[in-house]
Amino acid sequence: MTVRQFENERSFSIELEDRCSILFKMHGNFSNVLFLKEGKVAEIFRNHLQSDFEITPEKLDRTIDFGQGNFEKNIGQLPAAYYTLGKIVFDYLEKQDFAALGIEDQWRLFKKTWSLLENPIYYLMERKGQLVFSLLPFEKIIREFTDPIEALNSFSDRFIHDHVFYQEKSSILNQLLVKVKGSKNYFKKNSIKLTELVNDHHCQRWADLIMANMHKIKLGQDKIVVPDFYDQSDVTIKLKKELNPQQNAEVFYRKAKNQHIEINKLKEALTQKENEIAHLQEVFERIEEVVDLKTLRKASVDLGLIKKDQLQFENLPYHEFEFKGFKILVGRNAEANDKLTLKYSYKEDLWLHAKDVAGSHVLIKYQSGKKFPKEVIEYAAGLAAYNSKRKSESFCPVAFTSKKYVRKRKGDPAGMVVVEKEEVILVKPLLVNG
Repeated sequence: MTVRQFENERSFSIELEDRCSILFKMHGNFSNVLFLKEGKVAEIFRNHLQSDFEITPEKLDRTIDFGQGNFEKNIGQLPAAYYTLGKIVFDYLEKQDFAALGIEDQWRLFKKTWSLLENPIYYLMERKGQLVFSLLPFEKIIREFTDPIEALNSFSDRFIHDHVFYQEKSSILNQLLVKVKGSKNYFKKNSIKLTELVNDHHCQRWADLIMANMHKIKLGQDKIVVPDFYDQSDVTIKLKKELNPQQNAEVFYRKAKNQHIEINKLKEALTQKENEIAHLQEVFERIEEVVDLKTLRKASVDLGLIKKDQLQFENLPYHEFEFKGFKILVGRNAEANDKLTLKYSYKEDLWLHAKDVAGSHVLIKYQSGKKFPKEVIEYAAGLAAYNSKRKSESFCPVAFTSKKYVRKRKGDPAGMVVVEKEEVILVKPLLVNG
């Protein structure tokens, strides 16, 4: 059995015996797994992607010219020319002010970036509130590695353990970015309007001109042409025929006064919006620095992002414990058990529950590449036993299984689940303050 990586293509295959192979097409929403026999697709995993039956492995390898000539030729469309690099690479170049450089400096920066990719250090970063695995150092670096396996295991562990935190943090940051963008658009639009109003002196000038030329205006005129005060050029002023000259002047004076009022209101609104933008950016920076779910939710209340009665962190569906480096979550009640098992779990987590009685669901969070030690299972089982109707018994049978074997049927009461496969351990109920 061998593994084949296709050149400049997000696909690889595992070559089996008898000219069979399994091809993994890693194309985002169009990803699929294909079974090939004698070089032709025989079966596909996602049947709605029928066009995958037309894939020919020999045509998947693609050549990209990374020479300077091709670079300069495609300088205006690098993402299309170097499609295999991905968005993070071009975001990294943008962070280095790539667009502001001359073409020779752009080429040098591109070669330097390519060198980093060929001799990588592996980074766990936080970007816009999301956990990111990267070969390039930018944004908020959490950890860096030289061993790719260690890096991927660490990324997987953190992603599994903290996916709710990163999901909520990303959502809050995105909401703040939307607010900042809206506020900046408001500020820009109304700054232009303010400038137009400040420079618009027509109403005041027309009123003054009417007052200075009252003797030339007769009732019933719909316009008047008079010389300007400043350059003696002719100025045409529209009049209301039913009003006398003084009344026409009063109309323009009133409009000029309203303009002045509007200018003051706009200035006040722009000052408030400017302060709001500064506050939102400060809040954004504070949220970016938060590193755990409880602090994130508390900060969201303190900063006015959510109301206190919307708080979930005070009512997290679980108590949290740690034993020998493993995180253990214990459901608070029946409704919380459902949330814990259905929302806060991963399929490889170990799920525990006191056998045949009401009690808390318990999860031991999975760590990539690590087996659950017996003493950790016993510890978590003791917690499950104590948080059940058997808490006063000397020994309690506790069922445990991989979370993937636990499911909930529609209509079942809170806390009730179906366990398809389990083992049982006998332990003493364990009281631990947490």
